[in-house]
Amino acid sequence: MKSCKKLLWAIGLLLGAFVLNPTVAFAAEKGAEQNIGSTLPLAFCIPFAGLLLCIAVCPLVIERWWDKNKQYAVILWSLAFVIPFIFYAGAHEAFSEVLETVFGDYITFIVLLFGLFCVAGNICLEGDLVGKPKLNVLLLLIGTLLSSWIGTTGASMVMIRPLIRANKWRHRKVQIVVFFIFLVSNIGGCLTPVGDPPLLMGFTRGVDFFWSMHLLPVMLLNVVLLLTLFFILDTRAYKKDLADGAAPDQSEDKKPLKLSGAHNIIFLVMIVGAVVLSGVLPKTVPFFSRSIHIFGAAKLEFSAIFEVVIILLAAFGSYKTTKNEVREANNFTWGAIQEVAILFIGIFITMIPALLILKAQGASLGIEKPWQFFWITGALSSFLDNTPTYLVFFTTAASLGFHEGIKTVVGYIPEIILMAISCGAVFMGAITYIGNAPNFMVRSIAEENGIKMPSFFSYLGWSLTCLIPVFLIDMLVFFL
Repeated sequence: MKSCKKLLWAIGLLLGAFVLNPTVAFAAEKGAEQNIGSTLPLAFCIPFAGLLLCIAVCPLVIERWWDKNKQYAVILWSLAFVIPFIFYAGAHEAFSEVLETVFGDYITFIVLLFGLFCVAGNICLEGDLVGKPKLNVLLLLIGTLLSSWIGTTGASMVMIRPLIRANKWRHRKVQIVVFFIFLVSNIGGCLTPVGDPPLLMGFTRGVDFFWSMHLLPVMLLNVVLLLTLFFILDTRAYKKDLADGAAPDQSEDKKPLKLSGAHNIIFLVMIVGAVVLSGVLPKTVPFFSRSIHIFGAAKLEFSAIFEVVIILLAAFGSYKTTKNEVREANNFTWGAIQEVAILFIGIFITMIPALLILKAQGASLGIEKPWQFFWITGALSSFLDNTPTYLVFFTTAASLGFHEGIKTVVGYIPEIILMAISCGAVFMGAITYIGNAPNFMVRSIAEENGIKMPSFFSYLGWSLTCLIPVFLIDMLVFFL
């Protein structure tokens, strides 16, 4: 292991020296302005596929090693993309793309997740909740409705621990967490720009804040179908648990429902307000439309800095003003956010070529109909970050020359097409663990609490069985 670490350090130092060497320019120096995505070979997507394969397979075959050393796999696959990309595009172009991704996308992404994870972890719903099918349906419904107003991450972190505590006596509870990811961590976030980042990007580009309420009929249909299916599955599992002799502990004194750390709702409001203001301020206050340059290659907008500062202040205030007893009652640890931070920096970097290709060639894919936008946006959002995927097809739709519909800064988009893009980006993030960051966080918290979650491929099996039929119904009802 020590030799592996030394090798990684050596590669990193060589790469740093290579990138910072001003004499290394190669092809990009002659034509840096040209759209590199139009000529970039698909082979550059291999590191992204390799990292995904590691995430899927390594926990199955080398679980102990993976838990302790996943960061080295992230570094190796990231370098496997960056080093060849330097030779292909030139040091300046490669350096710019990586820095733009890290400072322009990843930092705001992970700070938001960290803030919501910290604040929500300081809110504890306690009391005699017994995990029967009807109560589980109610808790899933509450979490789903919360997602659009405090974000899918916020709602997931607030609701997952009470749900796990209510069902701690159950033997069969995987289906509870899986459907929680489907509904609370994804589908429930479609009604406002606060719910999921893709919709926030639409809001900053001219879509009305409450336009997303047009997605309510689609969301309601999905929620009814999935909760009905969940109730059937959970009732069957519940009866088997009872037959096996499982029962809630009746010896404990009855405890009334109590919300500890309720003052943290103020900090949640701070975070939500910071997210909204980061989209509003650049359009209303010229100062916040400015940006600073990082190493002359990447831009960090003042509005993003404002958002990051407010979120970190909210997280700090929440942690300092909440008693340790609340976190202990929540079984709060930093493991889930650490795993997301490590894995997603690699995902963000290695998916750069896929997004460059999409941006350059998305308009030439021949996609014109709502159902096509729904499926391609959703399918790619299942494996790529759903925010840039949304923006690619948002821009693609606006470039088709429509003269009526929703007026955005890039052109008109028919309402039905914007609905299809939005639903695809938000809903289909539930198909894989990497489709949306809360998916990973919920899985980690469940495993910390002793629930053996499905592997990457097993979870995909749940999605194909339960979600794809629902999305086919969405297409037939709304997008054909």
